[in-house]
Amino acid sequence: MVTELYPHALGAILGGSAAQGRATATSDLDVAALLPDSDISRREVIRHQGRIVELFLNTLGDIPEFFAWDRARRRGTVLFVYDQGLPLADPHGHVAHACQLARDVLASGPPPLTTAEWEHGRYVLACFLDDLTDTPAGNRYEQLSLADQVLRQAADLLIAHHGGWTGIGKWLPRRLLSADPALGKALLDGHQAVAEHADPRPLTTAVNQVLDLLGGRLLEGFSHPWRA
Repeated sequence: MVTELYPHALGAILGGSAAQGRATATSDLDVAALLPDSDISRREVIRHQGRIVELFLNTLGDIPEFFAWDRARRRGTVLFVYDQGLPLADPHGHVAHACQLARDVLASGPPPLTTAEWEHGRYVLACFLDDLTDTPAGNRYEQLSLADQVLRQAADLLIAHHGGWTGIGKWLPRRLLSADPALGKALLDGHQAVAEHADPRPLTTAVNQVLDLLGGRLLEGFSHPWRA
């Protein structure tokens, strides 16, 4: 695919589930390709020989800035492609250099949350938690939506507390369990209890433990400037 569609590419690497042997029949392929500086960095999704392919196309000159942007998001999506992927082609050693740079960036960890971000996170989590507690079990639409928000917010804060990388979709529980196996599992089990039994109590207990780690609930006294 790379040689056919991007013959001018300076190298390419396969990442994601396919590189780790965890791909399913419907898994897409995550492919990062390095392009000469005469091209344009971009992201493309194509279908090739029946498979969906998500392409991360970056010029050599853009790689350091792009890795810094990926780190700032605290997810490190493409950083992990270069860290854990399988090189497909690297005739000039550019992929190896990018992989080492990705490892160095990942080793530095995601940026810590600011004081304002911690306070905002605690406030939002407390609000969602109160709404979940007050929502009748028979109102499943709202209960399930709130449980999702509570899990997402609590997971992000707990992962940040441990200095870890967060994720979305299937990567959220993976990164959560990696950051804190015990409390992360309690959050996931609590979310499952809401989904299967309409019981928010296990999730509420786990979230309160997360809040205790971060200085407790924050409602009255919270302020947030309109302009940063």
